[in-house]
Amino acid sequence: MKTELSAFFDRVRPAIEATLDGLLPAESSSPVQIHKAMRYSTLGGGKRIRSSLCVAAFAAYQENWKPILPVAAAVELIHAYSLIHDDLPAMDDDDFRRGKPSCHKQFNEAIAILAGDALLTLAFEVLARSSDFPADRMLEVMSVLGRAAGTRGGMIAGQVLDLEAEGAQITAEQLEKIHRSKTGALIGASVWIGAYLGGAPEGDVERIEKYSDRIGLAFQVIDDILDTRDGKDRDQKKATYPGLHGLEQSQAIAHDLTEDARRAIAPIGKSAGLLVEFCDYLETRTH
Repeated sequence: MKTELSAFFDRVRPAIEATLDGLLPAESSSPVQIHKAMRYSTLGGGKRIRSSLCVAAFAAYQENWKPILPVAAAVELIHAYSLIHDDLPAMDDDDFRRGKPSCHKQFNEAIAILAGDALLTLAFEVLARSSDFPADRMLEVMSVLGRAAGTRGGMIAGQVLDLEAEGAQITAEQLEKIHRSKTGALIGASVWIGAYLGGAPEGDVERIEKYSDRIGLAFQVIDDILDTRDGKDRDQKKATYPGLHGLEQSQAIAHDLTEDARRAIAPIGKSAGLLVEFCDYLETRTH
């Protein structure tokens, strides 16, 4: 049985895909190889969680969610860039992504590095060109996304800390910092940006900030749990929640985080229904 959230995401995903298709350079445009790699790594795969959450948060305040699509697509471009670079031999050294060869295997390592760089660059170009929202708001959005992708509590910081933690004994606080940075920062930013551009009142923005923080961390904790069940990360000596806390305690931590997220946005009421449902989705994820 479809939930309201899954039905909404089913409507949003094709719209995000079409937006991405229009924003990415054509494969036939020069330089051809890099444009092929960018499209290969971005289109036709993935759950579009971050971009769909951005749209869902916007839809809590605006009935017409079409104006947010380029912004949500920019979030997806940043996510795609991060996956290309995560898969590189110098990083996680993964040969497959979303059931097909990863970018550096399909093309080559140099093209993969440049494709990731190009996607990140394109994301901020898309945001800078936006005329659907006030310029001061878009500047704030670019600042928030830049921080979420960067070295001050963002994805790059998380990746560095994750690499440094491989095979090492780390504390619960260190592990939480890795997860908040590497995964939680972009997920949280996606939700916050949607609500902010949707015109959420100041009180709601503060609630959304707390919600975003909790679901961002919960998402990665649950990823760790699923990876452990599937037998991943054991050989690579990755820092994970089940590795540090055990499976049962990790499930309890994830539940507490989603409960905190629900409580944070409860005062917003029915308009935040999709965001509440996302907490349910997180706790029932199987992949």
